[in-house]
Amino acid sequence: MAVCAWSEDILQLLRRMNNFYSAGSSRSSCFRFEIEGTQVGWIPPRIVTLLTRYPDVFNPPHGGAVSLSHRLDSYTKRSEAVDAVLTSLRSLIGESSLSCLKGWRDEKYSVMQRYSDPPFMWMERAATCLFGVRRYGVHVNGYTVSESGEISMWLARRSLTKQTYPGLLDNVAAGGLAAGVGIKHTLVKECQEEACIPAALAEKACPVSTVSYTYEDDEGVFAENQFVFDLELPLQFKPTVGDGEVQAFYLLPIDKVKELLATDDFKPNCAMVVLDFLIRHSVIEPDKEPFYQEFVSGLHRTL
Repeated sequence: MAVCAWSEDILQLLRRMNNFYSAGSSRSSCFRFEIEGTQVGWIPPRIVTLLTRYPDVFNPPHGGAVSLSHRLDSYTKRSEAVDAVLTSLRSLIGESSLSCLKGWRDEKYSVMQRYSDPPFMWMERAATCLFGVRRYGVHVNGYTVSESGEISMWLARRSLTKQTYPGLLDNVAAGGLAAGVGIKHTLVKECQEEACIPAALAEKACPVSTVSYTYEDDEGVFAENQFVFDLELPLQFKPTVGDGEVQAFYLLPIDKVKELLATDDFKPNCAMVVLDFLIRHSVIEPDKEPFYQEFVSGLHRTL
């Protein structure tokens, strides 16, 4: 099978979103972030240097790991102590390592090894990349099927005022999982708030997959897991802008959506979610796509 430019571009997207696994990443120099002997993240060396200023909260690095003080022996104590440190670091001026804290959201994310585990603590969303803790979210593929069987997909154009990836294409609805909030609740809430999809319709969304990846950039380590849902929308239904996080919605033929995945116009992790949809709906097939196996494995990487 000949390799086309589209396939190469998608492969590069997956490599970018999984660059923490690559030979040139900082993974070998990162410190494990452990709570009660369980690894819950990866901390870059530059962040470890900052954390040593707070010996009442973080133990000195030992054996390649950074852990919390043993006196922080409860969910509440850990959460409040780490949040106080982050608030202090946020107030520092000239800390180039902490640009992510400029996007402080007052959103609490759970910290645990696996989603099924009881959380050890909560952490400010904007700070999670400093510790490489896994973040969870919900993404919804909103699509239609014509009477002749042709699939089209609703895409959102992100607002230009968004803190991250302003103006890029997105799934019809998506959002992070806040501490203590369930997956289905988040799905319904995001559908209503972002696309004005009624709860009764949003609840028909089917859980179909997860997309997992870990990448690093100048801000830190981003270990993310997205719970993916498919929602077939009635042909007569049109999403409308709700809370202002979206500037417009477009209904596009699935072949056009596939074409757009290989451009810089798509929010990268949302492009992965749509790629997963294309594979599951046989728009991309192994007999026709030389990188089929690489695509599948690149969508489901975990630490």
